[in-house]
Amino acid sequence: MQSNDVRTLLNCAVPAVAAGVIAVAVSGVLAGGKGAIGAGFGAVVVIAFMGIGLTVLQRTARSYPTLFQAMGLMLYTVQLLLLAIVLAVFKNTTLFDTQVFAFTLLGTTLVWIAAQARAHMKTKMLYVEPGSAGTSP
Repeated sequence: MQSNDVRTLLNCAVPAVAAGVIAVAVSGVLAGGKGAIGAGFGAVVVIAFMGIGLTVLQRTARSYPTLFQAMGLMLYTVQLLLLAIVLAVFKNTTLFDTQVFAFTLLGTTLVWIAAQARAHMKTKMLYVEPGSAGTSP
């Protein structure tokens, strides 16, 4: 993974972790222990799904730039399907507060997306690889 990829991942993960910590604290106060567990689990699910997705997308962009857009669409579809499966599995659970879990999923996802948009706007990426123009015989 290149340095700008790691920087993008960190610029997305740090605000999402902060949002998750805030969600756990607020949920612990308002909904008790089950709320804090639900918020923590929700934040972990979002950070794992989005982090893995961003890593896969960055590797695809480097290896197969022609597949980048299709891979992005497929990746987000798979993430939504996996999230739907997680929601279906834990729909009637008593391990944690499901409403807090859902709101934390939503909030942390919005924070991740906003941080990712900001990171991409701030990234200075080259359009052409340096030195590649003069290599043809």
